[in-house]
Amino acid sequence: MSLFESSEYQWRETYFVLFDETSRPDAEALKSALESVREKYDVSEVREEEGEVASMTLISPYDFSAMDISYVHGEDVTSQVDELLSQVNTSDLTDEEKQKVSLIPGFNARFDIYHFEKMMIDSAPEEDEFLDPGALLIVLEQLAKLCNGVGVDPQSGAIM
Repeated sequence: MSLFESSEYQWRETYFVLFDETSRPDAEALKSALESVREKYDVSEVREEEGEVASMTLISPYDFSAMDISYVHGEDVTSQVDELLSQVNTSDLTDEEKQKVSLIPGFNARFDIYHFEKMMIDSAPEEDEFLDPGALLIVLEQLAKLCNGVGVDPQSGAIM
């Protein structure tokens, strides 16, 4: 079940990890990498295609957050790569970020990371006092490292 279908969670933002599809990790490697980073993560709903992850759900109760992660490849990604690159202001980037940007044109796959906040009974939906982005940032970093990719905030064009 997707977190979009749960009344316990509210979607907040979406991030991408772009990479070359030949670097797509198998399901066990991905699950192991995410669970090893923090023992409080609960990885569930893992859907596989020929041993590779199609989608999964990761819950981080400590951060009051959860993520649906899904794999996308092909034309959907390559057409969006050009759009993302046009939004990146390279004059504001560090040398490390410029190096990451230089890799993006060769990428043809991505993980979409849908970040959700666990809703507290007494809080209004617009309150962000409980949501900690730490889990999201850790997951972005781990996924990028695992598949030799680049994390991107598509709303702002920021390189992570």
